[in-house]
Amino acid sequence: MGSLGKGFEKLDTRTLFPAWSRSVKNCEEQFNVDVHSGLSREEAEERCKIYGYNELEEQPDHPLWKLVLEQFDDMLVKILLVAAMISFALAYFDGHGEGGADITAYVEPLVILTILILNAIVGVWQESNAERALEALKEMQSEHAKVMRDGVFIPDLPARELVPGDIVELRVGDKVPADMRVAYLKTSTFRVEQSSLTGESMAVIKTHHAIKHDDVELQAKECICFAGTTVVNGSSVCIVIATGMNTEIGKIQAQIQEASLQDEDTPLKKKLDQFGEWLTIVIGVICLIVWIINYKYFLSWDIVNGIPRNIKFSFEKCTYYFKIAVALAVAAIPEGLPAVITTCLALGTRKMAQKNAIVRKLPSVETLGCTTVICSDKTGTLTTNQMSVMEMVVFGGNVGSFRDFFVEGTTYDPTVGKISGLHDLSSNLESLAEVASICNDSGIAAVSNEAGVAFANHQFRAIGIPTEAALKVLVEKMGVPDREAMERIRKEDIIDRKLDYLIVKLGCCDWYSKRVKKVALLEFDRGRKSMGVIVRTHNGANKLLVKGAVENILERSSYVQLSDGTVVTLDGATRERLLTKLNAMSSKALRCLAFAYKDDLGNLSSYDGEGHPAHAVLLDPTNYSTIESGLVFVGMVGLRDPPREEVHKAIYDCMEAGIRVVVITGDNKNTAEAICRDIGVFTENEDLKTKSFTGKEFLALSEVDCRRILSAKGGALISRAEPKHKQEIVRMLKDAGEIVAMTGDGVNDAPALKLADIGVAMGISGTEVAKEASDMVLADDNFSTIVSAVAEGRSIYNNMKAFIRYMISSNMGEVASIFLTAALGMPEGLIPVQLLWVNLVTDGPPATALGFNPPDVDIMRKPPRKSDDALISPYVFLRYLVIGLYVGVATVGIFAIWYTCPSFLGIDLSTDGHSIIPFSRLASWGECHTWDDFHVNSFTAGSRLFTFENPCDYFSTGKVKAMTLSLSVLVAIEMFNSLNALSEDTSLLVMPPWVNPYLLLAMSVSFGLHFLILYVPFLAKIFGIVPLSFNEWLLVLVVSFPVILIDEFFKFIGRQLSAAERRSRKLKTA
Repeated sequence: MGSLGKGFEKLDTRTLFPAWSRSVKNCEEQFNVDVHSGLSREEAEERCKIYGYNELEEQPDHPLWKLVLEQFDDMLVKILLVAAMISFALAYFDGHGEGGADITAYVEPLVILTILILNAIVGVWQESNAERALEALKEMQSEHAKVMRDGVFIPDLPARELVPGDIVELRVGDKVPADMRVAYLKTSTFRVEQSSLTGESMAVIKTHHAIKHDDVELQAKECICFAGTTVVNGSSVCIVIATGMNTEIGKIQAQIQEASLQDEDTPLKKKLDQFGEWLTIVIGVICLIVWIINYKYFLSWDIVNGIPRNIKFSFEKCTYYFKIAVALAVAAIPEGLPAVITTCLALGTRKMAQKNAIVRKLPSVETLGCTTVICSDKTGTLTTNQMSVMEMVVFGGNVGSFRDFFVEGTTYDPTVGKISGLHDLSSNLESLAEVASICNDSGIAAVSNEAGVAFANHQFRAIGIPTEAALKVLVEKMGVPDREAMERIRKEDIIDRKLDYLIVKLGCCDWYSKRVKKVALLEFDRGRKSMGVIVRTHNGANKLLVKGAVENILERSSYVQLSDGTVVTLDGATRERLLTKLNAMSSKALRCLAFAYKDDLGNLSSYDGEGHPAHAVLLDPTNYSTIESGLVFVGMVGLRDPPREEVHKAIYDCMEAGIRVVVITGDNKNTAEAICRDIGVFTENEDLKTKSFTGKEFLALSEVDCRRILSAKGGALISRAEPKHKQEIVRMLKDAGEIVAMTGDGVNDAPALKLADIGVAMGISGTEVAKEASDMVLADDNFSTIVSAVAEGRSIYNNMKAFIRYMISSNMGEVASIFLTAALGMPEGLIPVQLLWVNLVTDGPPATALGFNPPDVDIMRKPPRKSDDALISPYVFLRYLVIGLYVGVATVGIFAIWYTCPSFLGIDLSTDGHSIIPFSRLASWGECHTWDDFHVNSFTAGSRLFTFENPCDYFSTGKVKAMTLSLSVLVAIEMFNSLNALSEDTSLLVMPPWVNPYLLLAMSVSFGLHFLILYVPFLAKIFGIVPLSFNEWLLVLVVSFPVILIDEFFKFIGRQLSAAERRSRKLKTA
C-alpha cells in the first residue's frame, strides 16, 4: 500500500463507501493506505488535486449594484419613482416655458427622490452585512493536525492540506480537522464532544470497531470522528475519509446555502406588496376617471353631420389635469409608511432586547406575532445542557431499606440548590462523596488532570467531562463530615479571582482529595464499564475507589455498606431490590452510576509506583475486572441534563396562545420523551405512538402521514434527528401554511434556523454558526423568553395594524379630497408638496406613537393570526372608506365655505375682506375670462395683502387662504383620527387618549410642525399657505371634530359584530 495506483479517481466517499460499517482493513484498502506508514508526500499532492483543499467553499459576494437595484424592486417604490420623474419633468417644462423655474416647483420631486435614496441606502446597509454563518463555520475548522506522511508524524501540518486516506493522530483538546474513521485507540478510552453537531448531551465514547448497519444516524457512527468536534479524553489514530465540503460540517454549509435561497418574505411584507399592487390599480382607475370627468376642459369638438369637426386641444389644461393625476398618486401613496414601519420595528427590538431577546433582522419582530409552531431543540434550549445529579440512593440501617435523596439545582453552580432530607453525612454517604470526588479521569487544559467547574460570562461551566463535573458539584452540596472544615469552606469565595479563567474552588472535593494520595488509575473501558483509582490513605494503606454502570458494579460487588458504616454481604434479594430501584430511576431517563470501594487489594495493597513488583499487573487492562471484584457497594446516583425551571410555564403559555411545540433533538428517544413529559409537551400518561418518532422513522412515513402528525393537536417529538431531518420538518410545516419559529444552539441546527420563518439561537450556549444563521438570539438561553417575544410581536403587529389603518384612512381622505375637487370642477385645494408634507412629516409622529399602544390583556390567550389574514378586512375597509369620504368632504367643503359663505355656524369669516361668490361660479372658475361683470376685493392674510389686477387670479393666487384652511382641516382630522386608532373597537370613553402619552406628545409635535410652516414666512411661501386667524382656526376644529363621532359609531357596530361572533362560536362548541 501507499501507492495512489492506476485508475484512482475522485469519488464521493460519503455515499459510495460507508466507512463506519467496514473494518479498518477494508478502509485501508478503500483509501489505498497503511495506517502505520501513511501517504507519501507525492500521493498527498496528487489526491489534493483530485479532492481539493480541506476547506469550506467561499460563496461569491453579492455585487453592490445588484443590492442597490433590489431596493427599487417594490411596487410602492416604483409608483413613487414614476411620480417623481413626471413631477420633475412638469416642473422643468413649466419653468423652461416661463424663462426660469422657481425652486419651489422642484420641492416635490426632490423630496420624493430623497426618500427613495435614503430608503435604498438603509436597505443596502442592512443587506451588505455579509452572511457570517458560513464564516463562523470556517472558524470551527481546525488549523493544524498531526499527520503521518512517509511513515513519520508531522506534528503541525496545515489542516487544509489533509486529503482522504491521510493518517491523523487525535489527542485531548484537539479539534477534529476532517471526518475520520478511528483506526486504533492509543488509550483505553477515547471520548469526543459532538453535541454542537448531533445534539447529544454527553461526550461520546468512540471505538475502532465497525457497526453493523450502513444506514444509521450520525449519533450511531461510534467509530467516526466528525470535523469541528473536540476530543475531551484519550488519544487515537484515524483515517481521513472525507474533507472540505464532503464532511458533515461541509454538508451543513451546503444546507445553509440552500436554505438562504429559500428565504421568503415575511407575512407583513407580502401584505404590503399586495397592498401596493392594489394601490396601483386604484390610482390608475382614479386618474382615468379624473381625466374622463374633466376632458371637456382640454379637449372639445363640434359634431357636423355626425362627424367630429374643429377638434380643439389645450396642452396647458391637459398638463394641469395631469398634475392633478400626479397629486392623486402622491395622495394615494402612504410615503411615510415604510419609515414608520421601520421605526416601529426598531422600537420593538429595543423592548425585546430589554427582555433578553436580541433581534438581528427587523421584520422578524412582526413575524413572531403570527408564529403558529415552535420547533425547539432539546439540549441547551429546553434543558440546561449542564449535567446534574437529580437523585441519590444509599442503604439505610439495614439492607431492606433505602434512603432516597433528591438534589435541587440544574446548573454547575454548587451554591444553588440543596439536597432534600440531608442533614448529616452517614458513613455510606461519606464513602459515596469520597468516590465521587476522587474517582475522576477527565482532563482540563493546563490546570490539572481532573474535572472541575469554571466561571465565565456570568455562567458556571464544566471543565472536562460534564458527568464528572456534576459529581463534584454533588459533593459540594453534600459537604464534609468535619464541621469546622465545613464552616471554613462555606465562608470562602468559591471563585478563585486570582486566575484569568476563574476556576471555581471546590472546597469539599479538595478536602477529600487532601486526605488521600492517588497512586494508580484504572482507566474506563467499554467492556467493564467502570473506572477505578487506587489511593494511599492517611494510615498508609491502599484503597480502591470504583465508579461505573450500576449493573456492572453490582455484578462485581460482594458486600454493601449501611448508613452506620457496617459492611454486610450482598445477597440475591438485596441485588434484586437494587436492580428494581435502578429500573425505576432509569424510567425517569436518569443515567445511573454506582459507587463502590475495596480495602483488601492483595498484591496492590502496598503499591506505590512503577517500581513496585505488582506494577506489571496494572499495565494489562484485562486485569482491571479482577482487581475491581469483591467490591463494597456504597450507593448510586441518577444524572441527566435537566429541563430549565421556567420551561414548563412557557410551554403552558404556548398552548394557551394556540402555539404548538415540536421538539426536534439529536438525543435518544427515551431521554427526550421523559424530558417532554416533565415540561408539559406531553402529559404523564399520554400515548406517544403517534407523537414520538426518531428522525429516520419519521421520514420513512409517507408525506401525508408526516403532515398529519405535524398538524395534529398537542406536541410532537422527533429524536435522533440529523440536520437534514430538521430542515425537512421545517419545510413540511411551512408548506402546510404554518409560521415556524425554530430554536437551536448547535451547528446541526443552523440550516433549519436559516430555513424557518424565525430562527432563534441561544446566546450563551449557542455556537457562532447558529447565531449568525438566526433571526433572533436569546441572550439568556431562556425558552420562556421566546414566549415573551411572541407576545411582544403580537402587540407590535396590532399597533402596526393601528397605524397602517390610520395612514391608509388618511390617504383615502386625501384621494377623496382631490377627486371631489376635480369632479366638482373647483380649483385645486391641495397641491402635491402639501400632501407630501402631511404624509411624511405631520402623519409620521402620531403613526410612530401608535407603536406604543399598550397590549391587550388577553393577547396571549388568543390563537395566532393566520399568515393570510387580511391586513384590512372588508368591514374595516368600508369603515375607513366612509371616514376617507368625510375627510374629502371636509377639506373640499371648507375650501368652498371660504369662497361662498360670509359665516358658518355663527363663525364670522368676512373680517379679512375677501369677496363672497356663488358656488356655481367657483365650480366653473375655468370660464372666468368670459365673465363680464366679475370683480373681487383685495384681502389680508396675516401681514400680507392680496390684490388682483386680473380678477381671475382670485382662483389661483387668491386661493391661498382657502388652501390653508383645507390643509389645516386635513391635519386636524388626521390628529383626531390618530386618537380613533388607539383601538380598533374600544371607545375613547373606555380607552382615553392618555393611555398612550406618547401619542399626545406626537400630536403636539405634529401641530407644532404645522404651525411652523404656517407662521414662518419662508416655509409658508414654499408650501403656498398663509397664517390663519382665531375664527378660521375655530372653523377648522368645528369641521374636523365629527370624524371622532363617525368612528365611535363604527366602533359601536364593530363591538356588536364581535359579540355576535363570540356568541355564534359558543353555540357551535356547545
